[in-house]
Amino acid sequence: MAEILQSGERLQLRRADLSDLDYIMKLEYEPENLKFIVPFDREFHTRIITDSKAAMDVIVEEKATGEAVGYLMINGLTTPAKEIEWTHVIIGKKGQGYGHEAMRLLKAWAFDTLGFHRAWLDCKDYNARALHLYESEGMLREGLIRETILTNGIYENLVILGILDREYQARKEQGLELGC
Repeated sequence: MAEILQSGERLQLRRADLSDLDYIMKLEYEPENLKFIVPFDREFHTRIITDSKAAMDVIVEEKATGEAVGYLMINGLTTPAKEIEWTHVIIGKKGQGYGHEAMRLLKAWAFDTLGFHRAWLDCKDYNARALHLYESEGMLREGLIRETILTNGIYENLVILGILDREYQARKEQGLELGC
């Protein structure tokens, strides 16, 4: 039975298993997604799914149908500082608001269920769609790492975004998060 991590109105997050590897690899290597992420190989994901306690692959799926609509990779699950990193946030079915609901589910799981203090991610500085999503979901720009990734001979910048537990709680009190 799949381990459901968090459930919302239309979507739920569940722990990925080995049967999800083809979907994860497909999403990571789709040309539209590949330009915005640093992909990992199948062996890496197999180790995450089977052996890791500090990281996890997560599938975003429709509650009604069980159809996978996205994939997330989480790091930092065992850090003493209670800081979680969202390494990949890839929604396969774009334009349906799934990114917003997935982010709200991810925040609720990280802060309400796991009790983390801080969540953060990095995003290529030209990924306007993702930056808009993250900022509209309460994440603040914390910094810029200049020319840190080399892609096809070109150095790229990463924007660091984060949200603290108290900022998340304030959003909940304003009715901007799940369960409000």
